[in-house]
Formats: sequence, structure tokens, C-alpha cells
Amino acid sequence: MRYQEERFLALKEEFLALAERLGLEDVQCIPISALAGDNVVERSARMLWYEGPTLLEHLETAPITKPANTRGVRFPVQYVIRPDANFRGFAGQVAGGVIRPGDTVTALPSGQRSRVESIVTYDGPLAGAFSSMSVTLKLEDEIDLSRGDMLVAPDSPPHVSQRFAATMVWMHAQPLEAGRTYLIKQSARQVPGKVTKIRHRVNINTLEPEAAERLDMNDIAAVEVETNRPLFFDSYDQNRTTGSFIVIDPLTNATLGAGMIRENLLESSEKWTRHGTPRTESPIISIERHRRHGHYPAVILVDAGTELARRIERALFEEGFEVMVVGEDTGSRASAKTAWSTLHAAGFVVIYQNPSLTSEERLELKTAVGDRLFDLADLKSPSSDVEALEHILTFAKTLRFRAEDETRILERWFENGYSIRC
Repeated sequence: MRYQEERFLALKEEFLALAERLGLEDVQCIPISALAGDNVVERSARMLWYEGPTLLEHLETAPITKPANTRGVRFPVQYVIRPDANFRGFAGQVAGGVIRPGDTVTALPSGQRSRVESIVTYDGPLAGAFSSMSVTLKLEDEIDLSRGDMLVAPDSPPHVSQRFAATMVWMHAQPLEAGRTYLIKQSARQVPGKVTKIRHRVNINTLEPEAAERLDMNDIAAVEVETNRPLFFDSYDQNRTTGSFIVIDPLTNATLGAGMIRENLLESSEKWTRHGTPRTESPIISIERHRRHGHYPAVILVDAGTELARRIERALFEEGFEVMVVGEDTGSRASAKTAWSTLHAAGFVVIYQNPSLTSEERLELKTAVGDRLFDLADLKSPSSDVEALEHILTFAKTLRFRAEDETRILERWFENGYSIRC
């Protein structure tokens, strides 16, 4: 068997050029033969021209990537454990940092602070927990946390944002459509979101960027993503757990794609005042609309006739809500969907009167709107329109915007140096 130095050097030159374009550093090229074992464990007598390390020697001396333990505590809450009135613990897997009893932690998204009272496991309490360990944390204070929230180090917070840039690979035969609502699962948090822009697709043969309006299976692209609620993340280069996400089809629950977060698109807090008000050059965002309207947006789904929808509209209008009916007379299904989604984005309470909505369309609507969807069909046979109206007015009370609570949360975030997108 004959090994040619010239051929190895040519391949090495090509690979180093590729590695440079990919941003790979400290690349080691080793000529080996997996079949004959040359330069795998011991130096090959048939490659006297090669003076570098064997594969095993290189693996034993290769520098290890800086662990996530030094980059701040990240503890996504996966489950709240409350077996009795005396115990309330938060279960999850440590995604970064080292947690010890007595440490101060900040809860996201509320911004509340507490201290770790104990770290509980099946085998007993621990003196500390680090990345990839699954534990239960008991806090000194009774603060409200649920699945998808995160406990973090106050002096090393993650990004808190609804917009970010990412590198995404699409893994499904169904193409990615920019602007379509999907489910974005990042860490233990799952929220509706969409790709707002495909910056470019990567040509896998030349690695050059090229324009694209959609992504097909196995395409890799740089994209911009926007979610309905904030995510708590680091860049993928800093933390692979909090910096990665998957895209899920809300109808079939199929995994469609995966991504690596590269940057927060709302990085600079200079765009905001301390009370969470964007400066004049910033675009209008949802929190401004909520403040002006005095309530959060919602959709009330009505299967009954137009008369009940109009009665609901009048009642909510008299209560001070920005409200409008979107019904079958709007035009086509596509026109009706555009109408309610536009009004909802503008902060309105939308009464969607549509008796022929399919189950798939209902699920898509719930995915887009979230908890602020009131489906009149879920009521257990109200005896009259008056009773149905009472239920809706009770629901409407939960939509009131409390500016003092929002300001307090924003102030906490700014004190801790977070980037905000509401």
C-alpha cells in the first residue's frame, strides 16, 4: 500500500480553505488509514514524510471548549412539583452555570428575585448542580413560575427578546413559508412564531449566499424570526442549549426544522427609555398599542348568528374596548383571516363570527392567538344569549392592561441589563 504525500498536501490545502470559510479555527489534518490503522494509534512506518501527531495523540491533547458553566446560571423550568402545602419545587435540567444553595436567582419573565433554599434529588439534597444535571430547586420565596420560565444569574442575564437572527436547516418535505405561524420550541419554552425574513440561503456546493423566498428540505439559510412572546436565550456560540430551537407544525406536531440563534435583533437598550417606552426613531411595538387601548388583544369566536356577535360588540364597546366584528360577509376565508389577524395585531378585540370553521382552522387560530381566545362553543350550553354575554364580559376583565405592573417588570429588566421586546 502506497501513500502519496503530494495527494495529502493537496487535500489538506483544500480542506483548510474550506475551514477558513466556515470559521473553523485550530484545524489539524492527519493522514490516516482506518482500514490498516496507519496513524490512528501509532505512527505509520509507511508515512515517514508525516511528522505530526497520530489521531489518538491529537485527541488526548486537543483543547476542550470552554464549558457553559462559566457563562451564567440558566435553569429552564420544566415542571412545578407541589406534593403538599409545605413543598414547592421547580424541576428542570441545568442549561448553564453552577447553582448552589444560597445563590440569588432572577425569574424570567417576571423579573422577581429569590434565593435557592435547597437542591433536591431522588438521592437526597446536593451542595451544587451544574450543566446537564436534572434537579429540583426549592426557593426561599413563593414566586410564580411555570413551565417555560427560567431562573438565571442576576449578574449574567440572557437576552429577553421576541426577535432574533438564526441559522436554520429545514428538514421537512413541506417548504418553509415566511410569515406563516409555527411553534418555536426553545429550551422548555414553546411559543407561536414565524420567520419574518429569509436573509439568504447557503449554496451547499459553493457556500455562497443566494436569494430565496422559501426553504425546501435540507436547505440551510440565515433567517430572522419573530415570536408572539419573549424567549430567553444566548447565542449558540455561548450556550448550545439556550441558543438552539426547533420549528414544529402546530397541526401535525411534526418537527419541521432546527436552528442556531446568532444574534438578538433588539440588542440595544438605547432604543428604550427606562420605563419601557421606545424612543421616537423606534418602530411602534405591541406594548404601546396595549397602553393606548387599555387592554390586550383577543379573539372571541362565535358560531351563532350575526345578531349575537353584534350584541357582544356593543357590550364590549360600552365597556371601553376597541372591538370589531369580522364575519362571513367579510368575503372569502382568506379575506376574513387577513381581517381578524390585522385587527388582532393592531390590539383590537376581534369577534370572529364563523359557523363553518374547521377543526384544523380552530387549532391554527388558537396557536396564533394563544390564551386570549374565547371560543363560545366551549361553553356548556348557555341557557340564553344573556348568559353567554356574561361569560364574555368576565373574560374581558382579564384583558385589562395594568400599566403599573408592566412598568415595574420593565424597570426590573432594565436594572438587570436585559434587552426588551414586549
